[in-house]
Amino acid sequence: MPSCSRLLLPLYLLACLLALLGLGGLWYGLGKPVHLPDAASPAHKLQCASYTPFDKDQSPYDQPFRLRPARMDADLALLAERFQCIRTYSMSGLEAIPALARKHGLKVMLGAWVNAHPADTEKEINLLIAAANANPDVVSAVIVGNETLLRKEVTGAHLAKLIARVKREVKVPVTYADVWEFWLQHPQVAPAVDFLTIHLLPYWEDDPRGIDDALAHVADVRRVFGTRFAPKDILIGETGWPSEGRQRETAEPSRVNEARFIRGFVAMAERNGWHYNLIEAFDQPWKRANEGAVGGYWGLYDADRQDKGVLEGPVSNLHDWPQWLLASTVLMVIMLVLAGRPATPLAAFLLPLLAAFGAACLGLWGELMRTHARFAGEWLWALMLAGLNLLVLAHALLALARRAGWRERLFAWLQVRAGWLLLAAGFAAAVSMLAMVFDPRYRSFPSAALALPALVYVLWPVRARRAEVALLAFIVGAGVAPQLFVEGLENQQAWGWAVVSVLMTAALWRSLRMRQA
Repeated sequence: MPSCSRLLLPLYLLACLLALLGLGGLWYGLGKPVHLPDAASPAHKLQCASYTPFDKDQSPYDQPFRLRPARMDADLALLAERFQCIRTYSMSGLEAIPALARKHGLKVMLGAWVNAHPADTEKEINLLIAAANANPDVVSAVIVGNETLLRKEVTGAHLAKLIARVKREVKVPVTYADVWEFWLQHPQVAPAVDFLTIHLLPYWEDDPRGIDDALAHVADVRRVFGTRFAPKDILIGETGWPSEGRQRETAEPSRVNEARFIRGFVAMAERNGWHYNLIEAFDQPWKRANEGAVGGYWGLYDADRQDKGVLEGPVSNLHDWPQWLLASTVLMVIMLVLAGRPATPLAAFLLPLLAAFGAACLGLWGELMRTHARFAGEWLWALMLAGLNLLVLAHALLALARRAGWRERLFAWLQVRAGWLLLAAGFAAAVSMLAMVFDPRYRSFPSAALALPALVYVLWPVRARRAEVALLAFIVGAGVAPQLFVEGLENQQAWGWAVVSVLMTAALWRSLRMRQA
């Protein structure tokens, strides 16, 4: 037996072991539990949480919209275990909230939705006044409008008049809620309220704050407001951190970061005697349509009302990491069976590693789309890129294998179409790059979906249509620096996308070089 043949099996088994260790390290690293000081316990209830009564399949835009009383009842029963009160944002359809809150021993900060349509606002204000006067034992305060100034739907002067009207007709404190900067931009509103309700969301700041700086930023703003508007009290009416979504500069969403922020904030607020309301009780998938994937994942519980581990106990960024490990391992094995025997000792070492890399990329892409895909079009895009990855992976693995019979025919079929696979990957990269440069705010980085094609075709270049390849290479390559500038040099997700884009540009460039040869 030739010496090189004797090396095939040991190298193959060694590479399989390394591949499995790599997959295990990847998924465990993403999902390992992190232990933090608890923020709540059955004996220690927190102050308040934002509540919207939508199930995971509901949206306020549904027509006709029907709330589910049983859902609201169950929600408030669950929240009463951890909180003393809830905050609402609109009156329409929520007339039963005070009675349900009374049933479960909760106080309510009732909100009226104020917008640019006078008739809608009038209806909300009338319902707010009636509910506050009918339920003085439950309603602790009323909130006239939420981020209305931010949306530029009314003027500060008009808002102050609405607040004054409500104050004349109710006996509970009256406030207005908005992002903290808008209180400073509209000074006529503060004198009208009994206390100020400010929103402090470090992730959404114009200058986003990373998790390490977020609490200090909250403390600084709260200190400024406490001094500037004394003796009026300050309610931090919204603060929190997203558990999923794209990174903004140094601000990275994750369950661990959400738990770090919430637990640290609660400890700081209670140490300083601040009043606060956490955003929000439950994940709201409908918000993803307007705010990107990140908008749907600010809840302390997920959309199925399952505890995310934000308030107490160990917390994991990926609870189902064992399932993803199993799925990627199974995919790796299937692809190795498809490839068959390696052709050379080098191929014996590369086959399992490449199969594991492809399986990892597909798993990461699947997990990203599970939380980020919002519409049918995005799911179709995700499935098309997953299919592209499978074809590219099969092509690369068969290129390293000792082919015969159906494997040779399959490889020949893929080899003829390899240029089109490269063009498809380049097109996806170019479209994604244009989006990340010109409209990135709510878009996720597609690095996992294009890392495999970029790596495969930079190592094994293929011929493709020259004009199209040149255009795609220019778009992808030219976008690397601008997207890093837009995202900031401390954005790790942006750097990941930049590396994939450079590899894709190199793969396209190598294709051009082949045509010149």
